[in-house]
Amino acid sequence: MGLTPYHNRVNGFKLVAVFLFWLGTFTGDKHTCHAHAAEQQEPVTHGAFGLEQVVLVIQSQRNSYHARKAVERKVEIVQKAAELGQGVPVIVLLHELSDYDGNWSILPALPHLWSTYSQSASWFFFIEDETRVNLAALLKVLHRYEVQEEWFLGKCLHDNEASIIHHYAFSEDPASFGYPDPAAGWALSATLLRRLAERLQHERLKSDFTIDWKYEIALYIWEGGNGPKLTAVPEFCTEPRDNCATTFTTYLPNCGVPVSKEHVFVAVKTCQKFHSERVPVVKATWEKDAAFLEYYSDVADASIPTVSLGVPNTERGHCGKTFAILRRFLSKAVPKADWLLIVDDDTLISLPRLRRLLCCYNPTEAVSLGEKYGYGLVRNGYSYTTGGGGMVMSRVAVARLLSSGCSCYTDDAPDDMVLGRCFTSLGVPITHSPLFHQARPEDYSETLISLQEAISFHKHWNIDPVALYQHWLQDTHPRDEL
Repeated sequence: MGLTPYHNRVNGFKLVAVFLFWLGTFTGDKHTCHAHAAEQQEPVTHGAFGLEQVVLVIQSQRNSYHARKAVERKVEIVQKAAELGQGVPVIVLLHELSDYDGNWSILPALPHLWSTYSQSASWFFFIEDETRVNLAALLKVLHRYEVQEEWFLGKCLHDNEASIIHHYAFSEDPASFGYPDPAAGWALSATLLRRLAERLQHERLKSDFTIDWKYEIALYIWEGGNGPKLTAVPEFCTEPRDNCATTFTTYLPNCGVPVSKEHVFVAVKTCQKFHSERVPVVKATWEKDAAFLEYYSDVADASIPTVSLGVPNTERGHCGKTFAILRRFLSKAVPKADWLLIVDDDTLISLPRLRRLLCCYNPTEAVSLGEKYGYGLVRNGYSYTTGGGGMVMSRVAVARLLSSGCSCYTDDAPDDMVLGRCFTSLGVPITHSPLFHQARPEDYSETLISLQEAISFHKHWNIDPVALYQHWLQDTHPRDEL
């Protein structure tokens, strides 16, 4: 497959030096989201434009479930626009913008959006496939802002403490930087989008990794203080209240009867040095919710028990071990199941919630599901499901991958990245769910995390993992198990 090691992928993606070079020294600049003065008074119409001058981008995904949801949302918006009689917005499904899957991270999509829709657009408004839009209220909001100026609008999120997923930026005052909540919708004026598209044509990003696109696009727009801050818009909502232009349906959709326990095979990656430290946490928390679960280690330990796959332990990467797990999943050595979940021994996960989510997806399709990261996306890179939050694959996806001959270049290659590269080459979409988490709850916005029914968290650093599981992942009144 021609893969080469990426030596700048350090443990846990701590690209601190690179990222801080990008950001500069901002710790002295207090620049959290601000409210526009017009929001404190009666709305002022700055320009006569209708909905036909709004490009509404649904941040859709290629997986059939999400593509269908996006089409339903598009039809709903068109019908509401017709009833309103103030024009119909241009509606773009992001996964149909081009053949390039990296558009999900937004920055690669901006030049294409500008070149295609700039002639008539005043605003570009982005929503998720579960975001509902009140078009009249949205138009009223946008009329508050002068379209000839650069505007970046959204519901403001911020970090409560320095976060590994944001490379510990603004470490002295993490709450000083604001970024948008995608579920509530966010907007760019055409004037701003034009400048961003031009920058992207000639400017290389300082980091090759896309970890949290919403944070990273806010940094790119802010441009070390040379660009606009995120302006907080109170009408961009996730929970319904008066005067909302948007609301969010759910992070964990109800698609019917949860997948049964027997249809999910769970593989836990561990090693001898963590048998007494991490494995007991799994056994004390979520192991009981699995019908089929095996621990894979570098040694066989009957007391757990663990399975040795004949692959030596590596300090990082674990690609050799993961591919051995894939082969075992398809063999007759384990019960046949529709879905494979691979987790680390320090991953905490709610299997009942995962099974509720999986019933939305078709197991006869090639599905790769989890928290989506990217490598080199602005220059035609690839996406992958980050390993710590849990990697979910349909049996069909595993079979396609192994039959393709795709493999590790070394046993300690990053398994999640290699899998992502393989799936990308095979045309298998990487499907994102914000309910999987590569880090701990405190590494995410409290506002964001409190609205979710999270499926997973990762790492035991400076926490009580059993207490974390009980607080964030254990349902007080679980549904009847199947």
